[in-house]
Amino acid sequence: MVLQTERDELLAAWSALSGDAGSNGWRTIRVACGAPCPLFAGRRFPGNEEALLVGFESARVPRSEELPQGKGFLVTRTDFGGCIPGLTWIALIRQSQGRLDFFASMAVDVVAILAAMKDQNRETVVDAFVARIRAWQEFMLRGDDGLLRAEAELGLFGEIEMLLAISSAGLWPSSAVDAWQGPLGGIRDFSLGAGAIEVKSTLSHAGFPAKVGSLDQLDDSVVQPIFLAGVRLTLSSAGRTLPELVMRLRATLGADGAVLAAIDSRLIHAGFVHQVASSYTRRFSVVGIKLLLVAGSFPRLTQGNVPPEIRAARYDLDLDLVHGWDTTIEGALERLGVI
Repeated sequence: MVLQTERDELLAAWSALSGDAGSNGWRTIRVACGAPCPLFAGRRFPGNEEALLVGFESARVPRSEELPQGKGFLVTRTDFGGCIPGLTWIALIRQSQGRLDFFASMAVDVVAILAAMKDQNRETVVDAFVARIRAWQEFMLRGDDGLLRAEAELGLFGEIEMLLAISSAGLWPSSAVDAWQGPLGGIRDFSLGAGAIEVKSTLSHAGFPAKVGSLDQLDDSVVQPIFLAGVRLTLSSAGRTLPELVMRLRATLGADGAVLAAIDSRLIHAGFVHQVASSYTRRFSVVGIKLLLVAGSFPRLTQGNVPPEIRAARYDLDLDLVHGWDTTIEGALERLGVI
């Protein structure tokens, strides 16, 4: 987890560097020397913009036009030399319309992920850096207060529970995290072997309403086998909050720096950031997980069983009314060919 002192250090550095907007060039202070590459807090003039500068040594660094851009911040290569010549420098620069609190959170998170990657090779560090910026880009495009809405909070909780279950059943942490595609916009939440697992979560005590987002989601004519996991949760004082489950996930699967970086990037893509974690107060307990094989006469709508005039559809499926398709997580992973 990111320490508040690191955020304070950046904010203090930016405050100290603020000055005459009529000057030109960079003013910088070096920060976070424990990272595998040099980092500077800076301001770029004449705009007086807050920035984080990262120096990469002889690694494959994307060109400026290939770097991700986000709402309220700019990412670009720069000719800043600092006191360390011969490096390729990337600058994260806050734009005037960007919120300082979110930009500071992004900068601190980037510092933390680079520090966690200190034992990785240079190309892996660059890839993790770019992936994290892309995650923040998507998060900032949401344009809200940084909090997940109740339904999204519930859905993310269920996906993390399934991720932990997949790992506990025998899949390597790196493979389990790589398979987690839901936060990255995947049609299904987990892509495993030639098939997939889609996760639905509910707090309902009467029935298990599952919202199916498209005609493709449960279509096994293209991807198979597909399993549908129903995670039934209940609100309980003995349960975990979403941030507590995230801490468990990071502790359980994140011993490797690259895996931890992938976990945190997916969390940001999903809309969860540590900086507002204290605002999540609901506590969930897992009542049970129902895992169903989607095949044959399993009830669903697909392109193959609706009239051709219907090009898209979203629908509700009651998993409590679906009988005879149950399996275990181990059985599902064996059929998927990953254990």
